[in-house]
Amino acid sequence: MKNVEVGKLKKLVNGFSGRKILVLGDIMLDEYIWGRVSRISPEAPIPVVHVQKESVMPGGAANVANNICALGGRVVLGGVIGNDSMADRMISVLKKEGVNTNLLLRDRSRPTITKTRVIAHSQQVVRIDREDSLEVSAKLVADLLSRLVSWIRRVEAVIISDYNKGLLTTTLVQEVIALARRYGKIIMVDPKPGNIHKFKGVTMISPNQSEAEQAAGISVVNRASLHKAGRKILKDLGCEALLITRGEEGMSLFEQDGPVSHIPTVAQEVYDVSGAGDTVISTLTLALAAGGNFREAAVAANCAAGITVGEVGVATTNQAELKRRIGQAPWK
Repeated sequence: MKNVEVGKLKKLVNGFSGRKILVLGDIMLDEYIWGRVSRISPEAPIPVVHVQKESVMPGGAANVANNICALGGRVVLGGVIGNDSMADRMISVLKKEGVNTNLLLRDRSRPTITKTRVIAHSQQVVRIDREDSLEVSAKLVADLLSRLVSWIRRVEAVIISDYNKGLLTTTLVQEVIALARRYGKIIMVDPKPGNIHKFKGVTMISPNQSEAEQAAGISVVNRASLHKAGRKILKDLGCEALLITRGEEGMSLFEQDGPVSHIPTVAQEVYDVSGAGDTVISTLTLALAAGGNFREAAVAANCAAGITVGEVGVATTNQAELKRRIGQAPWK
């Protein structure tokens, strides 16, 4: 990608510090069981994993919040968790990372969404999901909305992180977008394709290529079909910009009032793409809040994602690592 000033991008990253962001979305806890395999079970043709350690990380919208904190921003996280031990672990981890949890509501009728990954020799052996994806109750939505009003006034941007787990009802999404627009806030969305119609009028949306294909109803097989899909989504949603993440093909940025920009990947090694979209939306938002334009924000997000996919499990990066990767990028 030409015409990118490395020095300006690094200065933009410095400006992430202290930016106030509200993250709203589906909250998950990622649990990791790390071990080694030396034999196959005599009971079934499956590996026997000898557990060596266990760890937990925020997942879903909670990982978006965690990424923002790691990059120097200030964040309040809104969503619904269960009233269980996993919720207690979630809040403990988030507070340790510096996330404000005042907008997390407990729901006794559902578990805290937990994804347990068993990993041996840097490879996932199995994943176990515990969740309830039914829509949250109207009462919980009303309670959350009443609390969101004052917070939206105080932040610079709102991120809606959609994992299609029941929180983002049409009522909640429409009210939040209306509030954010009323107060002139940046509104960013990481969507699921089945819900994309809910996000009309936001600032920017960042689906991956598969999600963009589903949202547009267009199979992307070449540059022309990619452009057609991107332009259709922009038109349908009326958002200012669209960033399609395309794995090893990098990213493609569509702007209402500008040309399409294709950004090559900077990932040096890819071990795990879990949470890469969370890193992208977090970095995009911080860059825009710090005064960057869409192209600068996209390049910064591309570099950040290139770092986190090089780690096993959900990962974050920080300003120093991000500036280092920006300096190594091929466009300088």
